[in-house]
Amino acid sequence: MKKLLRRLSRVGDSSQYQPLYRKTKSATGYSRSQSARVPSGHVPVYVGEDADEPTERFVIKAELLSQPAFAELLSQVADEFGYNHSGALRIPCSVSVFEQLISRAVYELEQL
Repeated sequence: MKKLLRRLSRVGDSSQYQPLYRKTKSATGYSRSQSARVPSGHVPVYVGEDADEPTERFVIKAELLSQPAFAELLSQVADEFGYNHSGALRIPCSVSVFEQLISRAVYELEQL
């Protein structure tokens, strides 16, 4: 997994894509505002390196999950942490690396 994260850290600027929405978790929990709803065709993903620290909530297009960059990360997370997990999709990596991953997955999707 470290190898993949290092490789993804070399991907270009992630500010050029739009299918990503973020909401930050507060110390008391997630906000119950309307923006917390997940639009049709999207999936919430919680990202953060440490399970004890607040995570950031991303809402991404579901079709991005099948892109090779994302599929490889999900496979490595499953190998390292196992499949026995209930609840929301949680990815233990830094937010900046995850944003680069999303940028790469969007690029791969646009190339189809």
